[in-house]
Amino acid sequence: MRKLAIFFASIGSSIAAAHALGLADLPEAIAVKEGAAVATLQAAGAQIYACSRNAKGALEWTFREPVAALLQDGKTVGRHFVGPTWEFADGTHVVGKVSGKAPGGTARDIPWLKLAITEPAQSGPAAGATTVLRIDTKGGGFEGVCPREGDLHAEPYAATYVFVK
Repeated sequence: MRKLAIFFASIGSSIAAAHALGLADLPEAIAVKEGAAVATLQAAGAQIYACSRNAKGALEWTFREPVAALLQDGKTVGRHFVGPTWEFADGTHVVGKVSGKAPGGTARDIPWLKLAITEPAQSGPAAGATTVLRIDTKGGGFEGVCPREGDLHAEPYAATYVFVK
């Protein structure tokens, strides 16, 4: 329990880092040269991995989906899940597709991403956004022995999601 408390306490430091970086100052693969943030949200949740067979027939963990709460000022304002989809408390949502990737801060941190919005929101917190950035990731990366096909593993993660138009 202490490990999770320390992990989620790190979200505060992610917020500060997100505000310190400009959109054009991000790693080249995910930088946004022009545009403005319409919403910046914190995410706290898990990256879900499934034990499955690879092309050689060996068992390995493969990414299945994210499951996270979207937070603003410490309050839940939505959720993030498979798609990838970001759904907000007002019922609006956006869906994205990866268009760029940069390494996380450590080997245990999932990559930073640039996602093109393929299903835009006409209203709500992400209205007008064309891009979603996942930055300041903490945790979420997972490797290890995969004991039984079909097993699932949830690896805690936190990130900042910036919706840009």
